[in-house]
Amino acid sequence: MPTFLQVFDFYTNLNEFYGVLTEHCTQANCPAMAAGPSLNFMYTQPADRKQVSLAAPTYIDSVFALIQGLLDNEDMFPTHSGRDFLPTFPATVRHVYRQLLRVFAHLYWSHFEDVLHLRAEPHFNSLFAHFLAFGREYQLLDQKDLTADVAITALWEKWKAKGILVE
Repeated sequence: MPTFLQVFDFYTNLNEFYGVLTEHCTQANCPAMAAGPSLNFMYTQPADRKQVSLAAPTYIDSVFALIQGLLDNEDMFPTHSGRDFLPTFPATVRHVYRQLLRVFAHLYWSHFEDVLHLRAEPHFNSLFAHFLAFGREYQLLDQKDLTADVAITALWEKWKAKGILVE
């Protein structure tokens, strides 16, 4: 089972990458949380479970705020010895993982040129490869999550062909 530290590290590292790209990911540049010409992610509002379309920066900020709240919740992610994880922990981690995958997908689709310009591609690809491999190892991602985005699927297949990822 994944631990608090592993989920925290993926969230923290992706949040830092996004922080570097925020000047490029604006309401004007990214009016939708897109990861392809026909792939727009809807945000589910926690209060009423209603799905709404948000600009990418608003979507990502909302997701990061939600995840930070979960990570800060001692009942959900206990940090003291002797505390048990809630029975909902696996489902919560899968939800967090799916949301982080959506952020990766948007950044790859909409901001990969910016990542290249910053010469951060090796670091970003390494983080993403680790994220995917870890998610597959602990069954945190469904195959439909991985194949929904053409860019992610192509990258996954390229890494498999190069021997970087082994199934």
